[in-house]
Amino acid sequence: GNISSWMTDHEGKIRLAVATDGVNHTLLTRANESSEFTKVITTDFKEDLTPIAFTPDNKNIYAVSNLGRDKSAAVVFDLKTGKETEVLYENPDYDISYLFYSDAQNQLISASYTSWKRERKFFDKKWEEDFNYLNDQIGEYELAMTSMNEKEDKVIVRTYSDRTLGEYYYFDRNSKELEKLCEVSPWLKEENMADMTPIEYESRDGLTINGYLTLPKGRDPKNLPVVINPHGGPWARDSWGFNPQVQFLANRGYAVLQMNFRGSTGYGREFWEKSFKQWGKTMQDDITDGVNWLVDQGIADKDRVAIYGGSYGGYATLAGVTFTPDLYACAIDYVGVSNMFTFMNTIPPYWEQYRAMFYEMVGDPKKDSLALREVSPVYHVDKIKAPLFVAQGRNDPRVNVAESDQIVEALNKRGIDVEYMVKDNEGHGFRNEENKYEFYGAMEKFLNKHIGSGMEAGPM
Repeated sequence: GNISSWMTDHEGKIRLAVATDGVNHTLLTRANESSEFTKVITTDFKEDLTPIAFTPDNKNIYAVSNLGRDKSAAVVFDLKTGKETEVLYENPDYDISYLFYSDAQNQLISASYTSWKRERKFFDKKWEEDFNYLNDQIGEYELAMTSMNEKEDKVIVRTYSDRTLGEYYYFDRNSKELEKLCEVSPWLKEENMADMTPIEYESRDGLTINGYLTLPKGRDPKNLPVVINPHGGPWARDSWGFNPQVQFLANRGYAVLQMNFRGSTGYGREFWEKSFKQWGKTMQDDITDGVNWLVDQGIADKDRVAIYGGSYGGYATLAGVTFTPDLYACAIDYVGVSNMFTFMNTIPPYWEQYRAMFYEMVGDPKKDSLALREVSPVYHVDKIKAPLFVAQGRNDPRVNVAESDQIVEALNKRGIDVEYMVKDNEGHGFRNEENKYEFYGAMEKFLNKHIGSGMEAGPM
């Protein structure tokens, strides 16, 4: 039915449910399994109350909540009154994204949030000591607990960083035995990988935009060819870690800039809501401002800047060469949106319940028709100057193949050649290895032709 999630108490009884109509979410609870569910609270999609676990007495819940605040916090929520009774932890700059509850100890252990990388606030001293011990033993890598036994004293630990996919370890919390199990990708040498450095710059209207800059190893960071790589979503975010696409490009001599433009998650509700109905407008300005920042820093050669992205990043790529035609020397659109009307009209069935939410966040094809036409690249192809490479899966349910067909056809009608790679056996992004090889090989040749780094591939 309309139930999107269920939750049990600590006795395994189903006591909590969340119902949704796609825009509004209703928290339901019951005293026991023979009782009827009753409503606790209803919120719209802009407010978030995510249940994590029941409190040890099975009466209330631990939750991540942004009710009445900008940044999501770790709270105790009273199921009888429908109100928060305690704020356990909140960060002034970032949303709390995850709470770790120990079933073995029957208590809340930590809250996680992502600044430039993942950070934790511990509520349990023993777990904090164990994490500190692991950091001391393994080094400055990201740590993730991938699995553990029922007593939670024997743990599988995964490490990773910006330059490696990391290793798996077995860790005994009692004896402090730490045994390396395997490397994830031993053929990729960490010393040959490029550093992903956190950066920030200011948008033209005064927002702080966070991001990551990856510079090619062994090159002076001046007047470099650059690939601007906006993320998909768009209500997602780039984070610090090993990114094979970024390492591939850096290995070929390109600097890579990723930015968490407005609408990116993790920075609070206000920053997220500033993206509503701003596709191709202030969201795109944030990307443009990142390019200008790189040029002003002397890092980017203003005549050798490319833009490449997938899904929403593909839309941002097309918008970039359409609405700022002199900014980019070339562009690679990977499963990107070109026409806001056909995109909204081909929302896949599994997203249908969210249609009203999309209309509020992106635009209503009828009420906002003029605004959507204004930001649809396909209607402004006469402005495009930069060479374009388009890649698309024919079976894509989210960004229909017609999105790519339209932009390619419109440019061809103007007598402009577009490199177009469409794969019949792919959906939203390429999954078959032979297609990935072909796509990245074509990308390498395309970039080399238009913004060439003058650098052969280095060791990887």
